[in-house]
Amino acid sequence: MISNASRRLALRGALAIAAAASALAPLHASAADKVLRVSAIPDEAPTELQRKFAPLGKYLEGETGMKVQFIPVSDYAAVVEALASNKIDMAWLGGFTYVQARIRTKGTATPIVQRAEDAKFTSKFITASPAIKSLNDLKGKTFAFGSPSSTSGSLMPRYYLQQAGITPEKDFKTVAYSGAHDATVAFVAAGKAEAGVLNTSVWDKLVEQKKVDPAKVRVFATTPTYYDYNWTVRGNLDPALVKKLTTAFLKLDPAKPADKQIMDLQRASKFIPTTKANYDSIKKAARTAGLLK
Repeated sequence: MISNASRRLALRGALAIAAAASALAPLHASAADKVLRVSAIPDEAPTELQRKFAPLGKYLEGETGMKVQFIPVSDYAAVVEALASNKIDMAWLGGFTYVQARIRTKGTATPIVQRAEDAKFTSKFITASPAIKSLNDLKGKTFAFGSPSSTSGSLMPRYYLQQAGITPEKDFKTVAYSGAHDATVAFVAAGKAEAGVLNTSVWDKLVEQKKVDPAKVRVFATTPTYYDYNWTVRGNLDPALVKKLTTAFLKLDPAKPADKQIMDLQRASKFIPTTKANYDSIKKAARTAGLLK
């Protein structure tokens, strides 16, 4: 038979094991206790970025079982650095920003999805001047790009200008950088620049929202197509989580009202898979334009 003393020792041991297990419990937090940190290049006003992301963030919480936190940044370079230093897990990047992130992370940053529209993206050249009707008319004029690191607001328009025989710093009277697509429209509308360039998606949205009068500020040229935006994850993110995120984007269905709200804010007809190779042409254009060594 087991003595009372032995029973007491066994009970004490069980209590000690239970206490140890309780102390270790926080180290094994559930997915719901973890945070998915998401950011985006600041190509529009911060309030607009937050508005666009809110429903998507809620959707991703449901799909991953994690809390999703949107982390705004001050400029394009900050997103690249945040990915490289593991301060964020996923980011909405332009094609050029992705190329920069790929270089900064030694090839580990991985694009997972893009909008169908991003496979054939374009930029719009705009003006409020009746004298400007073609790219050649820009010579001697003041001009505004978006951010220096913007694919659609700087890199690709600059590349196509050079293909047309125009070197901005040589042929324009002045070159300015507004910092964001909507800011470029404001520059041109206010006469701070005689012409400018921005991405087609933001232009269309501003027209739809009546935030720009196309009778006063008009499009006079459109670039050829190129690959642009994507959702990129840091290279050392859990593969199982990467798969969940990819699947979540790909199954968004505009026939479902809740999904349609998300997709409308993202200006996406659907999301499709993407690969690193899609952005090799962006890298080549950046080198040709002198924006990348």
